[in-house]
Amino acid sequence: MKRHFNDQDILIKGLKNGDEIAYVHLIEQYHNRLCNYANSLIKDDLIAEDIVQNVFVQIWEKRKKLKHELSLESYLYKSVHNKFIDEYRKGKAVMALEKKYMTALELAIDEKDEVQEQKILTILFDAIHQLPPKCKQIFLMSKKEGLTNIEISQCLNLSKKTVENQITKAFRILRNKMGEKYQTILMVIFQNTSNPVS
Repeated sequence: MKRHFNDQDILIKGLKNGDEIAYVHLIEQYHNRLCNYANSLIKDDLIAEDIVQNVFVQIWEKRKKLKHELSLESYLYKSVHNKFIDEYRKGKAVMALEKKYMTALELAIDEKDEVQEQKILTILFDAIHQLPPKCKQIFLMSKKEGLTNIEISQCLNLSKKTVENQITKAFRILRNKMGEKYQTILMVIFQNTSNPVS
């Protein structure tokens, strides 16, 4: 039944028409190879699997835009590579953020205690990860990417007041989740911000 999909033109036509058998055939043909390729780039089986799954989801969502002259294999490998680059950039940003927080923790804790620092850092990152989506996005744009409130408002097409409210909300949630004993640490980490931790 699926054998005729070995012809790429027929496969692309099937995908464009929303043929689920064609889509299953595509996954069966390329899934393992793409996972191996992704893992060779990122050295993490789970993230590699996520990257490949996202690529297949993207193919299905944009199937109507596929061109008949397209080389599916090249397109798939290029898509995996592009998503790897996205993951790498996110990882680099997180590492920079962690470095900043570790420096702040060393200043906030009287005696250097690596176990305590790691524990607090874990609590902080978990709390940031659990922020409401829009609140988290705005908070990270401000504190990770260093954008001003005006820049964020222009980028997201929101009012400056909305951005300010979301950042204040993020601080409030972080303080509540981390507990009052971490109040000083939060203040040290975000000492350059105009938004109070309240």
